[in-house]
Amino acid sequence: KDVLVACQNSWSEPKAGAWTGELTPDLIVDFGLKWVILGHSERRAYCGETPEIVGKKTKLALEAGLSVIACIGEQLEDRKSDKTMDVCRAQLEPILAAIPAGKIANVVIAYEPVWAIGTGVTASPQQAQDTHKELRAYLSEKVGEADAAAVRIIYGGSVKGANCEELIKNPDIDGFLVGGASLKDEF
Repeated sequence: KDVLVACQNSWSEPKAGAWTGELTPDLIVDFGLKWVILGHSERRAYCGETPEIVGKKTKLALEAGLSVIACIGEQLEDRKSDKTMDVCRAQLEPILAAIPAGKIANVVIAYEPVWAIGTGVTASPQQAQDTHKELRAYLSEKVGEADAAAVRIIYGGSVKGANCEELIKNPDIDGFLVGGASLKDEF
């Protein structure tokens, strides 16, 4: 099987400079990497990354020739208040606005309900499917049906060998962003 390595973040400036501890898109490309993960909930929570910053980083990464895994997802209180899609749309809008023409196929959307990341609690297959289906419908509204169909929407949030087979049976779940379980033999 082919394995590709992704950088877990990139800086919000396009070129190398005095950004101690950060990697700019040009450096990531220079290292030979093809992918970068942007907008992960930990970056949003602990580093104050706003949807606009994630949109800017997405644009810079795509312009540098990288493909992007753009993470979106809601907190537990958002899910309980029926605001999942409000949160996801607010996070996705700046990402979509930042994608240069012809580059939508270079973006993968990773739906990661924050309440499920690293908690051992996973969205039920039906919860995940319903959200992925709504995300695909939203993408269709924003970028057209053909482009929306070309975008992979993957699920992350306590994915493990024990639940991935049930999750992947759903028509709108195109794969997984696996965290800690990726270090175990089952993956």
